[in-house]
Amino acid sequence: MSEPLDLTQEFIDWAGNGEVGDSLVSDTDRVRVWHIHAKPGERLKVHTHVLDYFWTIHGPGKARNHQPDGSYFDVEYQTGDTKHFTLEAGEHMTHSLENIGDTDLIFTTVEFKHTANDPIPLANND
Repeated sequence: MSEPLDLTQEFIDWAGNGEVGDSLVSDTDRVRVWHIHAKPGERLKVHTHVLDYFWTIHGPGKARNHQPDGSYFDVEYQTGDTKHFTLEAGEHMTHSLENIGDTDLIFTTVEFKHTANDPIPLANND
């Protein structure tokens, strides 16, 4: 197993980053839809979830989910795996996802805006 990455400063700098994917493909009054594409060895920047959301993966792969306390856990995905998350008022989840497999990780993530928390404003949202 490889040495854990020291992401301490990135977790400080990017805490509260609401860009939960690579590209925002739809942003309506009800949902934000993101695409995520990470090639083998790539890692998504630290980001924070505050809204209820779900993701679906479009192919098999393996990822390392980095946590703010320096811990991580590894996940193996199968095509079509989907996971739903519900966050209570004031609750958030901050993490970074690293592709540790040998296939591209391609996800669609859908955030629901009318949940217990207000959406995080996006820096480039016109």
